[in-house]
Amino acid sequence: MAKLLLKLQRYFRRKPVRFFTLLALYLAAGSLVFLHSGFSGEPTVPGSPRSPAAAEGPGLPYLGVMQLSRGFKAAATMPAGGRRHGPWFKSTSKEPSDRGKSRDNGGPRSRALRGRSGREKEEDRARYIGCYEDNTRQRTLRGMSFFDYKKMTVFRCQDNCAERGYLYAGLEFGAECYCGHKIQASNASESECNMECKGERSNTCGGINRLSIYRLELAQESARRYGSAIFRGCFRRPENVSIALPTSQLMLNMSVDKCVDFCTEKEFPLAALAGTTCRCGFPSTLFPLHEREDEQLCAHKCAAEEFESCGSAEFLLVYQTQVQDNRCMDRRFLPSRAKQLVALASFPGAGNTWARHLIELATGFYTGSYYFDGSLYNKGFKGERDHWRSGRTICIKTHESGQKEIESFDSAILLIRNPYKALMAEFNRKYGGHIGFAAHAHWKGKEWPEFVANYAPWWATHTLDWLRYGKKVLVVHFEDLKRDLFVQLQRMVALLGVTACEDRLLCVEGQKDGNFKRSGLRKLEYDPYTAEMRKVISGYIRTVDAALKLRNLSGVPEDYYPR
Repeated sequence: MAKLLLKLQRYFRRKPVRFFTLLALYLAAGSLVFLHSGFSGEPTVPGSPRSPAAAEGPGLPYLGVMQLSRGFKAAATMPAGGRRHGPWFKSTSKEPSDRGKSRDNGGPRSRALRGRSGREKEEDRARYIGCYEDNTRQRTLRGMSFFDYKKMTVFRCQDNCAERGYLYAGLEFGAECYCGHKIQASNASESECNMECKGERSNTCGGINRLSIYRLELAQESARRYGSAIFRGCFRRPENVSIALPTSQLMLNMSVDKCVDFCTEKEFPLAALAGTTCRCGFPSTLFPLHEREDEQLCAHKCAAEEFESCGSAEFLLVYQTQVQDNRCMDRRFLPSRAKQLVALASFPGAGNTWARHLIELATGFYTGSYYFDGSLYNKGFKGERDHWRSGRTICIKTHESGQKEIESFDSAILLIRNPYKALMAEFNRKYGGHIGFAAHAHWKGKEWPEFVANYAPWWATHTLDWLRYGKKVLVVHFEDLKRDLFVQLQRMVALLGVTACEDRLLCVEGQKDGNFKRSGLRKLEYDPYTAEMRKVISGYIRTVDAALKLRNLSGVPEDYYPR
């Protein structure tokens, strides 16, 4: 055997061209066999739905990307009826394949047909009603909206809209979902809804300025009526009530759900109960919702509901409907290159993403980032892909500290948060994603003590470095931003050099949460901080407090010392 190998070695030394030719042919043949047998995207399991969302259940959990890694093995063991072949393979079976019967597999017409077949299967929860025109300035569906440029599916959009009680769900540009109670546009040709969904290539998700709209047959009736409305409080009737709340309806059998339904149908975000009159409108300078009255002043029983309050002619009981206030939803890049680079600086976990959301709504311009986070870009932060020095964004997110990095910016908004809360938020993000939670094992294991030991000192040095090296620093405490959003946002917008009208800022108040807020349903049932941790962190808080006061700034809020 050794002699044979030696002979082969000598032969190929004399004939290197032949050796490399044989090697190339071997690799090419292996690649073709591998691709032909396994190139199938997501494997189709007989008897199960094809879409990832529909496949979830006790018998077949959705594995996402992990499914692809096992696709070749699954394809090999799959029965003939469920087998999917590579794109060049022509099946001789008369059964319809997943690609449809149309020969023009890539054309808009065939995609529309594939989308329509998927819609017919989903009629138990939603009914497809057509392709409609849309406009960025005057939306066809004016309720809640959200984007996902990586994983959007028809089912996900329908589910989110139905959960919030909307009657219609519309998909646009392959990745955008819009909800509403009324369609306010004309039909378009079906061929114009020709973009595949980012999360499921087999379905159509609208097109450019075109919506694929579904009527939600199983939208929760309770959510549609009253359960989804947010209580805003009791307020004194504004002086020009007919201007502040322009739409009204006399309701002798008044109830909260009737008034909320009425204003939702009229596409207003506010429903105000005034005895037997229901009024609808927007938050505005005439009715800013900043001065709440004692709720007892609104405690007048509803005519139709004995245990509900319906306000009076002088004191209005106000609810926020699920209609989205679109006055602050338009965003774009700066029309000309910014002359100064403004940092939105914070320690990780201090609410930087939330602050970006607020700034984008308040100014109408995208924010940028010192980094690139694909998940944030997919959720609608379009400035995430721009280089941080591009000058096209209103400010730049950064967690950097250190003299060189800080002096790269001309001014900064420095966002500071209670270290106890910031450390826990960043630990959740690190082990659970932007809106997820770390597992119980991470909190109880070695990860949490190591994390606190490494990150707690950084919380202090981050603030101290920005105070020392920053050229023009506006300090904003996360807690103050939550407590008095309107005033703090005015300060931030002023530093950015943008004039934001009060009505737009009031609109931001109604849309303040965005898509990056943890639900709070999974709060820890115990205090993860040991006595030693608290002692160390309290020392850092005192250091930062002294540094702020040394610069004639207000120190840290009192609730930084809760322990």
